[in-house]
Amino acid sequence: MGQGGIKVAAMFAAVSLTAGCLGETGGVPFVSKLSGGADAQVQPAGANGTKVAALAQTPTANDETLNEESVVITGLLARRSVLPAGSAYDRVSTAVLAANARAAETELRAARLRAQAASKNWLPTIGPRISLNSLGDIITQIVVDQVIFDNGRKKGERAFAKADVEVAAVTLAEDTNDRVATGLGLYLSAAEAREVGALHRTTLREMEHFEYIMSERVRGGVSDMSDLHVIRQKLSEIRASIAASEETSATAIAELNAMAAQPLDDVRGLETLAISAQAAQPLTVTRADSEKERSIAQAQIDRASQLPGINAQATVGENSGAGLTVGGANFGLGTAARLKSIEAAKEAAGRQVAQANEDANRTLRRLEGDVTATGRQAGEARGLTAQAKANLDLFQEQYEAGRRQVMDVVGVYETFAERQNAEVALKYEALRLQVELARVQGVLADGDQI
Repeated sequence: MGQGGIKVAAMFAAVSLTAGCLGETGGVPFVSKLSGGADAQVQPAGANGTKVAALAQTPTANDETLNEESVVITGLLARRSVLPAGSAYDRVSTAVLAANARAAETELRAARLRAQAASKNWLPTIGPRISLNSLGDIITQIVVDQVIFDNGRKKGERAFAKADVEVAAVTLAEDTNDRVATGLGLYLSAAEAREVGALHRTTLREMEHFEYIMSERVRGGVSDMSDLHVIRQKLSEIRASIAASEETSATAIAELNAMAAQPLDDVRGLETLAISAQAAQPLTVTRADSEKERSIAQAQIDRASQLPGINAQATVGENSGAGLTVGGANFGLGTAARLKSIEAAKEAAGRQVAQANEDANRTLRRLEGDVTATGRQAGEARGLTAQAKANLDLFQEQYEAGRRQVMDVVGVYETFAERQNAEVALKYEALRLQVELARVQGVLADGDQI
């Protein structure tokens, strides 16, 4: 081996030892040991075969540090589901999450790997240089480059990668909560259709009884045929409503089963969620905070790109040497304006967080008011239903005593049926609003189980 080859080998050994030593230091934020390396594999399952939550996964030491030092990820992990354990809602949530394709989880893993790569950006880089001189000789060199001063560019890249992980984590939390909310919405639609269908079938039986009475009265010449036609028209409408309810229920269950890991046809039960507007920070605000940090880091990178930096560079091979280089973007008449626009981007990011806070507060106040109003209206509907039932009982007694006509009782029964349907609609609307309030705040799933 010639002197050039010996120098190259010596330089490779020195760089490797230096990188290994620097990788073992614990004082640099978000820097993992090089022994973990880029070859570390992301394991989707634990040692016992159980699925590991994506937010809590720590395939590298860098992830452990990131989870500990990221306020956003720590907050997401601390969130607790408001769905009662073992309830019908919990069974639906478990089934739909078990079948989740989890595309956002893949993006989170990619962001973690990007953050791991960025955590090492302060280390020197090494690469070959091949050139042809004027005499036609090929000159080969190994170039080692170390950034001495870069106006905070490398620091900005690390901050950007960290914020990118946080944005990906919020996206995963949003996708998970949206999926649970969609599943619960389909479950509630099926349950409501079943309950409405049961009410229509009860109404159908009563109307068929009135039809029989009216047909006998028409046959005996006591009543007019037009009254019988009216009742039969109402029967046709009720049968159409029953068919529509059955179709709605079947469609909702089919769609729910399509997004669940197991059939949910036999799941029954409703839950009133203990949820308020202060349960957790809305995910839209959490996302805005993370995107603000990412925008600020990007602005720091852009600013550094407009200013000169200092690098230490050494070449090994023919014409070996070492020295300092000063370089970067060239200054021009627009440089000052570009720097001002970068600072304005930071301010814009802060204002976007303020706007997200305002929008989230408006949404929470609206949902909280709707939940309260719908609950009150559902209570009033129950009272009106009870009142309509009392009127129906009175009219039936009067009919049996001969003081009322059949059509009088039919009209009162229709009012009673309408009140029942209105009560059911308000009840399920209140349940949907509770689910939506929980979705906005990201508490439809435990953070450490996402």
